[in-house]
Amino acid sequence: MLEKVLIANRGEIALRVLRACKELGIKTVAVHSTADRELKHVRLADEAVCIGPPPSAQSYLDVPSIISVAELTNADGIHPGYGFLSENADFAEQVEKSGFTFIGPTADTIRLMGDKVSAKQQMKRNGVPTVPGSDGALPDDPDEVIRIAREIGFPVIVKAAAGGGGRGMRVVHNEEVLLSSIQVTQSEALAAFGSPVVYMEKFLQRPRHVEIQVLADGQGNAIHLGDRDCSLQRRHQKVIEEAPAPGIDDALRNEIGDACVRACLDMGYRGAGTFEFLFEDNAFYFIEMNTRVQVEHPVTEMISGVDIVREQLLIAGGAPLSIKQEDVSLTGHSIE
Repeated sequence: MLEKVLIANRGEIALRVLRACKELGIKTVAVHSTADRELKHVRLADEAVCIGPPPSAQSYLDVPSIISVAELTNADGIHPGYGFLSENADFAEQVEKSGFTFIGPTADTIRLMGDKVSAKQQMKRNGVPTVPGSDGALPDDPDEVIRIAREIGFPVIVKAAAGGGGRGMRVVHNEEVLLSSIQVTQSEALAAFGSPVVYMEKFLQRPRHVEIQVLADGQGNAIHLGDRDCSLQRRHQKVIEEAPAPGIDDALRNEIGDACVRACLDMGYRGAGTFEFLFEDNAFYFIEMNTRVQVEHPVTEMISGVDIVREQLLIAGGAPLSIKQEDVSLTGHSIE
């Protein structure tokens, strides 16, 4: 069991982690910028340390400062929350190398899922359905790229392998603009994510966006907690989440959930995670995995009765999952 956790975040998620820690009897350390010294999580934490001025790059993204505070306060675990450093594999690696427990997956797992090409290949190996598309990164040969697009069928979507959050994507409706669209997306990907690698998929015209919540302990145990629908979005950012996703048959929900569990077991996944899918014509298509707790995790907690953040903390402390798949019961409906 962890004894003291540094919360490397602020606001709602910092309070959420703090609450779970207090319920488990774990002491807490809040880090904050000079602008956030009066925030509620700072006042409620057992200890609080200022790590810099308001700009995130000089505070909540300042890895050396966060590690230093963990050393100063004798914390044994660091919870990244969501956003900021939560899916930064280098941060997770540095935390572990410095002798602390990163409350999340291993750095290798974060890297694997952070690259959309390798993530898709991993899903295929585990029977998780994926969108028809290029088998990995697009080649440099223009003729081969055109051949792949014809095989997939227009319209197609070109995506940055290291992308996320709705950025680094471009829909292409015909062959005439394919190569120029790829070049533009590659330039955008290099500028935004530091990698020009792109891949191509069939563009689904009217899909829903459905995600599966998973928990795994890295010790051979994994479960899914059903699904959430997050189809209502603005500029590729989720606006409303609800659980369970309406209009999806329980058998199909369990089938895709079981496939996600198989993938977790194969990866040796540890902690909370979310598999995101496009859902069209009663079929699921994997798009990415978020290797962290998500903003919308409470809607799943409300219908499952499982405290996801509590499980994160227990797993990070070396405990096996406290619940088996057959014990999961989804009741009611929740919206955020």
